[in-house]
Amino acid sequence: MPISRANGLDIYYEKAGQGPPLMLIHALPFNHNLWQYQVASLSSRFTTYAVDLRGWGRSAKPHTPFTLGDMGADVMGVLKDEGVAGPVVLIGCSIGSKIALNLACEHAEKVSAAILIGGNSGRPDFSKRIADYRAQAKAGTLVDYHRAHLRHGVSTPWAETELGAFIIESFVDHYGKLDADSIAQVFGAMEGSDLTDARRTCRVPVLVVNGEFDSAFEGGAETAADTPGAQRAIIEGAGHCCFIEKPDVFDALTRRFLSKKGLWPKA
Repeated sequence: MPISRANGLDIYYEKAGQGPPLMLIHALPFNHNLWQYQVASLSSRFTTYAVDLRGWGRSAKPHTPFTLGDMGADVMGVLKDEGVAGPVVLIGCSIGSKIALNLACEHAEKVSAAILIGGNSGRPDFSKRIADYRAQAKAGTLVDYHRAHLRHGVSTPWAETELGAFIIESFVDHYGKLDADSIAQVFGAMEGSDLTDARRTCRVPVLVVNGEFDSAFEGGAETAADTPGAQRAIIEGAGHCCFIEKPDVFDALTRRFLSKKGLWPKA
């Protein structure tokens, strides 16, 4: 089981394919499997790394406070442990997009491009979400709450299809691995980070992608408008995690963007 300990915590990840490095950073409340379609399609051109963020999946679940920068260091630690020296393409959704943007702003020499799904880079308020996770864990109803939160990440029509319901259920924690106190720290890290100023000086090529029904639609528009040279694309009929609802559309956008930047490898 691949584990990175470069940043002092156990960070689980999965590696596939060959070619230039491409890092996939998931949204909450999912795990690395959120990128199953992208791993299948992009690993024919890239070496893909899909990571479980701290607090989720098979990664460590710390209870002490940490920052978004610490979570970014986890991501870069995977690449360090893998011996990746060259610049990496980052694709992230929700908190993953914020981590990707933060890395692009702070370590432009290590990032060749960033694709931000959702793309909200301001300072959100997650106090209710944090309180709810802790209350549901105490009440023994965390599984149902987690399922409802997962549905929030996609459009309602897709969640009610047979495929959508099946995929969402595959992320539901039936084994008691969710840790509400650690999850609270993850939301706290996202809440405590504001990239409004940093995005205005970003030198890395950026594509912001929003689903038509994305809860972060307005935040994505602001990020794209404020980030120098950033492009923005809308996927119709999809929610926050538009790439799992319409993977072919998302993959086509990714290929077009990276090709224009000279970053799409030959077969």
